[in-house]
Amino acid sequence: MRLYLASRSPRRRELLTQMGVAFDTLIFRAGLRCDPQVDESVHAGEPALQYVERVARAKAEHGIDLLAERRLPMRPILAADTTLEFAGEIIGKPVDEADASDILYRLSGQTHRVLTGVAVSHEGRTEYVLSVSEVSFRKIDDDEIRHYVMSGEPMDKAGAYGIQGRAGLFVEHLAGSYTGVMGLPVCETGELLKRFGWRF
Repeated sequence: MRLYLASRSPRRRELLTQMGVAFDTLIFRAGLRCDPQVDESVHAGEPALQYVERVARAKAEHGIDLLAERRLPMRPILAADTTLEFAGEIIGKPVDEADASDILYRLSGQTHRVLTGVAVSHEGRTEYVLSVSEVSFRKIDDDEIRHYVMSGEPMDKAGAYGIQGRAGLFVEHLAGSYTGVMGLPVCETGELLKRFGWRF
């Protein structure tokens, strides 16, 4: 069995490969953020749990439309969205280096939640699972934040860090799914794919 991954994330590709799932990458027009059918902006008063589900489902369902438009073979579409919640606020990807630094200063010495929603669409049906993890950072000093931001690693990641990279040095405690914090919770994704006939 084979599916389409509606994501450019190398981490999601790596984790699907680790699971033994065969896939092709489905690229959205001009990059996902520019595609009007997938609105990644946070709606006023929208809770983080609702936000990740809305975006993950929209990506998967829009992927099905693109298969029809491009006359590609119809196979399941897997999409995911990862966001960070801290002090009741949704924190996505930083807009620039200054924003990345500000986010890391806020998270230093604090505990935040990482939410990853995964959706699969196929044959008129969309199924969804959620992974929620709590991550505690130790106190991070100014030099560490500056060097980390200069590395460029925070720029394409929710919450301005990648747990599988240098930011692993900041993580004092993790309760939940390590792969969920990376961007694709392997356990939950496997259970979701079983609903569509996968066997592991």
